[in-house]
This record gives sequence, C-alpha cells and structure tokens, in this order.
Amino acid sequence: MTALTSRPRTRRPAGLAPWEERPSPVGRLGKGTLVTIIVVAVLGPLYTIVLTSLSSTATVTRAGGLVLVPDGITFEAYRQIFSDTVVSHAVMVSTGVTVAGTLVSAGVSILGAYSLSRPGSFLHRPLLFCVLLMFVFIPGIIPVYLMVSGLGLKDSYWSLILPTAVSAFNVVVLRSFFMSIPGEILDSARIDGAGEFRILFRIVLPMSKAVTAVVAMFYAVGYWNAWFNAMLYIDDTRKWPLALILRQYVVDSNPLPAATAGVTGDAPPTLAIKMAIVVVAVIPALIIYPFVQRHFTKGVIVGAVKG
Repeated sequence: MTALTSRPRTRRPAGLAPWEERPSPVGRLGKGTLVTIIVVAVLGPLYTIVLTSLSSTATVTRAGGLVLVPDGITFEAYRQIFSDTVVSHAVMVSTGVTVAGTLVSAGVSILGAYSLSRPGSFLHRPLLFCVLLMFVFIPGIIPVYLMVSGLGLKDSYWSLILPTAVSAFNVVVLRSFFMSIPGEILDSARIDGAGEFRILFRIVLPMSKAVTAVVAMFYAVGYWNAWFNAMLYIDDTRKWPLALILRQYVVDSNPLPAATAGVTGDAPPTLAIKMAIVVVAVIPALIIYPFVQRHFTKGVIVGAVKG
C-alpha cells in the first residue's frame, strides 16, 4: 500500500484574524464582481435621472420615458424650475432647517449622551431609563400634533425641528463611545480645575470626531429628506421644504407653478422637470458625504460596539 500524502496546510500568519487573511484569486474575483454589480445598481439610476433632466422634449419623446442614450444636452428644465421662486425658496428653507436642526439635534444629543455616560450624574438612572424606553414606545401622530399646536409651533419652522430633534439611537451610540474614554483622562482634567463643559468641549469631543461626524450626518440627511412633518404642520406653501415639493410634484404629480406659468416656445417635458427636481434634492447629500465618509465606518462600528 502506498502511503497517502496530504497537502501541507497553510498556516495563518501570527496575529491575523480569519477575515484579515489575503483572499484567494477566486475570492478576489467574486468581490470585484459583486462590487461592480453594486456600483452599476447605484450609479445606473442616477445616470438615467441626470441624463433625463438634461434632455430635450424630442429626446424624451423618442425614449418613451427615461433617457438612456444622450442625444443633446439642454439645461431648459433647470432654468424653468428656477424661473419661479417655488423651488429656489424651498431649497433655502431646506438648507436653513437642515443647518439649524443639525446643530440643535447634535448639541442636545451630545450633552445628553455625555451626562448619561457619567455614573452618578443628576437623575442618571431615570433619564437613562426614559431614553431606552423611547426604543419601545413611540408617540403617535395625534398626540404630537396636539402638542405642536398647543405650543403654538404650527406653521412655524420650529415644527420641522423640535418634534424630531433627538434620536434615542444616536444618544445611545454617543453614550457608548463617551463611556469608552478612559476615566483617568477626565479625572486628571478635573484635578487641574477643568469643569464638565470644558472637559466635554476640550477633551471628549476632540477624541470623538468620528462618531460625532456620523451622528451629525444622520441628523442632516434626516432633516433634508423630511417631508411628513411639513405636510402636517405647515399650511403656508411658501414655507414648504424641498422634500415636500419633491413629493407633491414628482410623486403625486401635482402642478408646480414654475412648470406652467409664463412658458413659451419648446417647453421641456414634465418628466425632465421632475428629474431636475430630483437632481437638485440629491446634490447636497452627494457633496457632503465624501467629507464624512472616512469617519463613517469607524464612527458607526466603534460607537456602537465600545462601552
């Protein structure tokens, strides 16, 4: 009988986890294929939307809808949606609400998370219990509407910010990260005479840039895309944010003043105007995301796991 020889097993380098090993050629090919499919699935619709918004009436008519092959570029759809103040004013409203709302939400969440991360703080356990309770019990639309109306916030920009100002999930993520900061660093600052606010802004926040950037991005994207609160609380159409304009015109196909008023000659197709509004709504997120992308993975994983 011949002795059976087995192939020598490749040993994993010391200190490397299984997922840190160099993938095989088949694995690299599979990853490349999967990434290519995901990129095409994400960029394909965006390409179609942008191209349709830049197409003429004849091109859209020949395509029978969304344009896949370019045949001339025109900015008539963008000129038409900005010829009236509806869309331009909605962009200003959304920008103001997003900036103010992100500052308020991030500020309150950071202060709340820091206080809850320090054992022995004032009403530590009851407040932490209330925050965790928000994961289970969510107030209904009617109680929130009555509260907003009772406080006199209806038809006010604050009605777009205060009802959703704090997210329990974001507070818990921030609290977990703050708890991971060594207590010795904070104790040494207290010995040197630093107060809690100085410790927070001079020590804790500089060490928490990643998770803070991610939480701020979550809030900013939420405010920019929010339309439901505006539909409930805002009666004055001049105060509508861009997300509600997008829903009213693109989804519900309601008329937009800029699409019909004072239009002469070869007007751009309705579909091109819809796609132009979608592009205007998407551009800010595409501009902001690259600046916080490097913090995204670290902030989400470290903030959610540590502590």
